[in-house]
Amino acid sequence: MSSTLWLTAVAMVAFASNSLLARLALGNDAIDPGGFTGIRLASGAAVLALIALRAHKQPATGPAIGGSWASAFALFAYAIAFSLAYAKLGAAVGALVLFTAVQATMIGWGLAQGDRPSRRETAGLAVAFAAFVLWLSPAVTRPDPLGTLLMIASGIAWAVYSLRGKAAGDPMRATAGNFLRTLPFAVPLVVVSLWQGGVSIEGLGLALVSGGVTSGLGYIVWYRALGGLTALSAAIVQLSVPVIAALGAVLFLSETLSLRFVIAGGLVLGGIAFALTARRR
Repeated sequence: MSSTLWLTAVAMVAFASNSLLARLALGNDAIDPGGFTGIRLASGAAVLALIALRAHKQPATGPAIGGSWASAFALFAYAIAFSLAYAKLGAAVGALVLFTAVQATMIGWGLAQGDRPSRRETAGLAVAFAAFVLWLSPAVTRPDPLGTLLMIASGIAWAVYSLRGKAAGDPMRATAGNFLRTLPFAVPLVVVSLWQGGVSIEGLGLALVSGGVTSGLGYIVWYRALGGLTALSAAIVQLSVPVIAALGAVLFLSETLSLRFVIAGGLVLGGIAFALTARRR
C-alpha cells in the first residue's frame, strides 16, 4: 500500500473518531455546541503550537507556522456549524447532509478545474454513494430546516478547507497555523460556555481529545495525504467516514451490528476501493 493510501486511511479513522467523540459529548448534553467547538479548536491549537515550536528549534526549518486566514476561517466555520447542526439533527440525517455537501463541493471544484473522472471512478462513486444513502435512509426523518442549512454550510466549509490543503505546503506548519488563527473565534466561545455552565468534566475531556488528537494530529495527516489525491479522490474516500464511525460505535458504544449495515457498509467501501484504484491501472 502506498504512503498516500496509508495516510488517507489514518485520516479517515481520525475523522470517524471525531464523529464518535462529538456524538458522546453533544448527544449526551455533556457540553454545549459552542463550548465543544471552542475547546476543540483551542486544544488543537495548543498541541500543534508545541509541535511546531519544537520543530522550529531544528536548523533550517523555516517559519514555525504556515497556513492562512482563509483556511482558518473555513476550519472554524466547519467546526461551529457542525456542532450547532448536531444539536438539531439526528446522526443519520446529519451524516447524509454533511457528506452530500462535501461530495458536491469537492467534485464540482474538481470538474471546474478539468479533473474528469474515468468511467471506473464514476461507477465506484455511484455504488458507494447509493449504498450510503440506502443505508441511512430508514433512520432519516424530516430534518430541522436550520439544522440542515448549518450542516450544508459545515460540509461546504470542510470541502474548502480540504481543497486548500492541496497547496498548503508543509502539512504540520499549515495545520498549526490554521488552528492558531481560529483562537480569536474559539476563545470567546469557551468563555461564554464556561460562564453559562455549559461544560461538564466529561464534555471537557471529550472536547480536549477531539481537538488535540483526532482533529489537530488527524488534520496534519489529512493535509499530507491530500498531496497525493485528486479533488475527486479526496471527496470519494470521505464516504468511508460514516461507515468507520458506525463500526466504531458497534465496537466501543455497544451499538447493534445490523445486516443492513454489513451489506451497505461493504458496498460503500467496495465502491470507494473500485474508484480509487481506477488511475492506478
